[in-house]
Formats: sequence, structure tokens, C-alpha cells
Amino acid sequence: MIDLTQAWKVVNRVLKPERYEHTVRVVETAVQLAEQYNADTHKAQVASILHDYAKYRDREEMRRWIESDKRLPKDLLTYHHELWHGPVGALLAEKELGVRDSDILSAIACHTTGKKHMKRLDKIVFLADYIEPGRKFPGVEEVRETAAQDLDKACMQASRNTIQFLLSKSQTVYPDTFHTYNELIQRVKKNEMEGKK
Repeated sequence: MIDLTQAWKVVNRVLKPERYEHTVRVVETAVQLAEQYNADTHKAQVASILHDYAKYRDREEMRRWIESDKRLPKDLLTYHHELWHGPVGALLAEKELGVRDSDILSAIACHTTGKKHMKRLDKIVFLADYIEPGRKFPGVEEVRETAAQDLDKACMQASRNTIQFLLSKSQTVYPDTFHTYNELIQRVKKNEMEGKK
């Protein structure tokens, strides 16, 4: 398993300076969320350090990985290439860096889109990437405030905002993002109903 020092060296080599600074903020945010929601802080660190590992990989290289590796969903190729770096990054973290932990690889893979049946670490990295302090866009403050109270609700809000933004730009929405929203809105509503009993 790659240690934290090695992981930082790797991303310092492959990320542009502004993306490296973003990663520093994502890691700090992920650790805070992991502490708050009783998740493994070491796994949160590794996954968030490596979440953008493939961000600047050549697009054709990423396309070849998606086409050739049976673990990667082929429908990715029909959506915006910005979505590719998560799943491809998880694959390359395993192949090139020796990361074998399935929780860490899952969190890297779905940090942009979310997915069905997200585990706690998936949610933490997904949310940390969305709310890190450098992010400035409509709705992010609301999600930050919610993140201090309710992990599921904050992830639901983040996925909802992403869907609304993409629809406003007449962009396609990757199915996993809809699955994330649908599953979490049902869970949030169920929790609210149970809280009223």
C-alpha cells in the first residue's frame, strides 16, 4: 500500500499547481468529515490525495483504458471526458501505485459522479471534493452548512445541484449521478419521517 508521503510525491509530480492546492484542501476537508462521521481517516487521506491522479492524463490514453479494461463502464465514452478521470484514476492507482484497498479505489472512482450504494468513504471524498474551501459557486455554502449536520443530505444536495447545473447548460447527466440523487433523497426523506415519529 502506498504511504502518505509517497502519495503526495506522486500527485505533486502529475498535477498542475492549482490542482495540487485543490487536492490539499480536499484532503483537509475529507479528514474533517471522516473524523466527524467516524470513518477511517487514513483511507480518507489516501483516497482524497489520489482522487485526481488521472486528471491530466492524455484523453486518448484514458479512452484506451475505458475501451480495454472490462471493469470500466463503456458508457463513459458517450459522456463528457471530465468524468473519465475518476474511474480511470482508480484503475491506474491500482496498476501503477499498488493501491489494493477496494474502499479507497471506489472513493476515487466515484468522486465526481457518485453512484448507487455509496459507502461512507465514497460520500466523504465525493463531498470533500465538492465543498473544499476553494470552491465558489451557487449552492456550495448551503451544502457546506448541511455537511456539518448530515452526510447523506449534503451529498444529496451536491448531486441535486450538479444535475440542475448540467440541465441548465443543456448537458447530459451521467446515470450514476441520478442514481446518487434518487437513492439519497429517499434516504433523507425516510430519516426525516422517522425523526417526526
